[in-house]
Amino acid sequence: MSELPEFILDRVFEAPREMVWRAWTDPDLLSRWYGPGVETIIHEFDLKPGGVWLNEMKWGENSMLSKVVFKEVTPFERLVWHHHSSTDSDWNTVSNPKMPDWPRILLTTVSFEDEGSNSRVRLTWVPFEATDVEIACFTGAVANMGKGWESGFTIMDEIFVEMLA
Repeated sequence: MSELPEFILDRVFEAPREMVWRAWTDPDLLSRWYGPGVETIIHEFDLKPGGVWLNEMKWGENSMLSKVVFKEVTPFERLVWHHHSSTDSDWNTVSNPKMPDWPRILLTTVSFEDEGSNSRVRLTWVPFEATDVEIACFTGAVANMGKGWESGFTIMDEIFVEMLA
């Protein structure tokens, strides 16, 4: 496949850009909204190019581990990372146990812009070094990918109301 599919989600938040940036980069805030409906545990968060974010999502007796490697960190403007969908207990990349054909790595770009007194965020996901089967799986899932992100963004809205009070 020559043309890679993209998932793009645009969202305007009623909060200043610096506050929205903080929600994406402060582990205490990030763990509140990332992975809505589950307990999010951030084991490591080193916000710099080459730094890692080791994340665990827990629900009941189950958990899923994932690893992010930051590629670009431009404060208040842009985050770029390789998102390893799943890892084993030693943080090595593995296939997603719930979706074995899901791309093992996604290139994630999050951009932040002022929109008056609000902030516009654009999230983009693109399969990275993916097989044709992984690309097909990603393409088939694009239409429903926004649901989880939107649930997290709704929690983020609540966080901003608290912070602005």
